[in-house]
Amino acid sequence: MRRRNLADLEPGALDERRVLVRVDYNVPLTSDGAVADPTRIRATLPTLRFILERGGRPVLLSHLGRPKGKVVPSLSLAPVAPVLAGELGVPVRFVPSTDTEQALEASRDLRNGEVLLLENTRFLPGETANDPALAERFARLGDLFVNDAFGSTHRAHASVVGVTGYLRPAVAGFLVQRELEALSDLRQARRGPFVVILGGAKIADKIGLLEVFLARADALLIGGAMANTFLSATGVGMGRSLVEEDSVTLAAKFLATGGNRLHLPVDLVVADPGAANADQSMIVPVDAVPAELAALDIGPETRDDFGTIVREAATVFWNGPMGLFETPGFETGTVALARATADCTAAGGFTVIGGGDSASAIRKAGLSEAVSHVSTGGGASLEYLAEGTLPGIEALDPAEGSEA
Repeated sequence: MRRRNLADLEPGALDERRVLVRVDYNVPLTSDGAVADPTRIRATLPTLRFILERGGRPVLLSHLGRPKGKVVPSLSLAPVAPVLAGELGVPVRFVPSTDTEQALEASRDLRNGEVLLLENTRFLPGETANDPALAERFARLGDLFVNDAFGSTHRAHASVVGVTGYLRPAVAGFLVQRELEALSDLRQARRGPFVVILGGAKIADKIGLLEVFLARADALLIGGAMANTFLSATGVGMGRSLVEEDSVTLAAKFLATGGNRLHLPVDLVVADPGAANADQSMIVPVDAVPAELAALDIGPETRDDFGTIVREAATVFWNGPMGLFETPGFETGTVALARATADCTAAGGFTVIGGGDSASAIRKAGLSEAVSHVSTGGGASLEYLAEGTLPGIEALDPAEGSEA
């Protein structure tokens, strides 16, 4: 998936030109509407600085949340503008629309050293439907297009894919470029042992990953609620644990084909799922989960076993927490795996965190800088690893010498 990026453009290609940039500012907000975590904003700064330094005028499109084609004031991108201005150190104007004459005039009035941020693209029903008319209106806002929203590249939306049908050149920003390089290296996994850690809840969301990695990985470590379904497939009772009943048969299939490469927990931390009180939790073997309790974390023996496998790896991919990590007292297994992954990196390993809850967990452990790469796109990273392609990337200009 070699695609042109900003650095491939000819000298002067950005000078005094409006650069329409699709960013991913789907940031968490506080109860009073302020930006709670600017990580995704900061991830786009190299691209925006590059454009500004070369005389370009960035016009930014992003979504926030799922307003489902309606204006939802609590999901406005307005709070992002002052945060972005503070990070960049340049004026950022916010316009509360995207495909209007007001937005178009604002883009034309933009001057060097300024940034324009437009309103939530998903306030418009045509965005998720990839409406060609909306995509054409988006294209009027710029003179060239840059996709720096990796977390949205698996969506064939008007501001991600459709706009490229009307606006060229269309190239990758530096965030997208970094993601593709890291994930491409991971897909090839030239260095072994190659270890994959999968947690979270839904097997159905990760069928493609399981199939790909069962054929390539030396070890698959299964934790979190996903492990409950696999353990249920072995015939043990899981009490009140979250089990994906319609995926038990599928889990049994993977157990049969995975052999000794597929590793499940041997002990669990269990508690009342209603209270989720760590003070009243207990550690049990996987075949002794009390009927009234639920598995909320992996146990100490599993932490040690999984940690040893990870530390001895040369390549690691991790997606999904080992338990209810957001609740105090049930983050121990997830943090232990985060530390093991950091240790692997320090020893020369190549380690990738697959976005979403995994990225939140590694940040919570304070180890984001201690691994090789933390993806900004959970769903996008999983789809790319499983399929080797993404709609938003395929829509960009191919790199010189590569196939379209």
